[in-house]
Amino acid sequence: MGHFLVNFDTQELETTACAFLILGSGIAGLYTAHTASRFWSDVVVLTKRGIDDTATERAQGGIAAAVGPSDSPALHYEDTLTAGAGLCDAAATRILVTEGPARVEELIRLGARFDRANGLFDLTREGAHTRRRILHAAGDATGAEIQRVLSSAVRENPRVTVLENHFLVDLLVKDDVCWGVLAWDAVREKLRVFRAPVVVLATGGAGQVYRDTTNPGVVTGDGVAAAYRAGAEVMDMEFVQFHPTVLALRGAPRFLISEAVRGEGGILLNSKGERFMLRYHHLGELAPRDVVVRAILQELAAEGGEYVYLSLAHLDPQKVRERFPTITRRLSAYGLDLATDLIPVAPAAHYLMGGVKTGLYGETNLKGLYACGETACAGIHGANRLASNSLLDGLVFGGKIVEHARFYRPEAVETVAVSEGLEPAEGLDVAALRAELKALMQEQVGPVRTAEGLQAVLRRFEEWEYLRRKEARTPELMEFRNMFDVAELIAETALMRTESRGAHLRADYPETRERWKRHIILRRQV
Repeated sequence: MGHFLVNFDTQELETTACAFLILGSGIAGLYTAHTASRFWSDVVVLTKRGIDDTATERAQGGIAAAVGPSDSPALHYEDTLTAGAGLCDAAATRILVTEGPARVEELIRLGARFDRANGLFDLTREGAHTRRRILHAAGDATGAEIQRVLSSAVRENPRVTVLENHFLVDLLVKDDVCWGVLAWDAVREKLRVFRAPVVVLATGGAGQVYRDTTNPGVVTGDGVAAAYRAGAEVMDMEFVQFHPTVLALRGAPRFLISEAVRGEGGILLNSKGERFMLRYHHLGELAPRDVVVRAILQELAAEGGEYVYLSLAHLDPQKVRERFPTITRRLSAYGLDLATDLIPVAPAAHYLMGGVKTGLYGETNLKGLYACGETACAGIHGANRLASNSLLDGLVFGGKIVEHARFYRPEAVETVAVSEGLEPAEGLDVAALRAELKALMQEQVGPVRTAEGLQAVLRRFEEWEYLRRKEARTPELMEFRNMFDVAELIAETALMRTESRGAHLRADYPETRERWKRHIILRRQV
């Protein structure tokens, strides 16, 4: 796997120095920037497109935190561990649930307007939660509200500079010290160097490696791929969460139907109109996501269909439309009424539980390099993320990074890097390569996996090895290279794990094995 995507000499490139550099402008990146500005006066955020082009902006369901009168961090902790299928890191999970409520209060102080009823938070419940602990905003537009608040806070902060249309190309590392990044300025169409003693990856997940995904187009695994190429450890890459209820309508884009819809009483029906989830789990539609996905797949296999149905027809239609205005509006564009119609749904790639391996403060094995949000893997989500823990994760561990970085004293290293020898990438049909990769991942590395399918994908990836000798001079080719790197890591680790656990289902190894109660950590020899 090539170390760099392009040929360059940092001595010939425009260089910008700052004290604290963040890649990504979702909840993890912007909250880290907001917090870091208390201690550093020159915080820089680079984001691939616009500041609001993020997965956070699309998040519907809400943010989980133990703020209700009958709830506690201890209960939230137990629910997270149960959903994680034996692979959650206990210390990291305890930090998440203990510090979470204070981070949510901070969002509220910044102006976040979470829905209330009779003066109290109007908390809802989602899969695998034993309490109503999901805060939501504007019914089903929680992410958009959080994005609005954090984007506004950062834009108005003179100590933070946000540079849009700046694509992370590669990390600059010397002697296991990260001293900056190489970025592509898409407006000026030139490479730039950003030098900083503290570099934070908050670039999101990698949903675009799959054909069917809830993730926006920008989510192509850039941070995980760049970190791996630079020698950072990655962990748990085989665990990709498929959301059970995504609109499955021919001719319509994949659109997430929030877990909160089931939390408010929505039920799943098969093609015969039978409610089936209670046959699979005592919590029915509110079982952990991996359980619901497997149940849907079993129903589809038995029926030979492409989707099951989500129904709220037994509920008050006015309340349904008021509670889920965004979903109601989106479905009405396709002639569907959330409150009264059967909504066709099927699983789609939603969240990467794995990522850049971090400690309890977002630190990686490379000095000066941190990661948070979906890019990072501190082991909080285990083999299956508990619903609505992702937004909380970005907040809590963005804050932990700032705590740690305040006391980080960077080592003096040579801040010059040269890459040469990559060949011109002429005649490549990047769109065709991307489409083939997404189809391969969907069909063979999706919710159900076998050794035969995984080996077939990896053989095809070996045939693509020549691509790593080509220079990725366009953003399209850079994105494809990142998708390729991440897809290969997912397929490799999925082949290694000869068991089924959480979101990782091996049809040829259907049992969960005690000896696999461990993490797969990969590091590229640089």
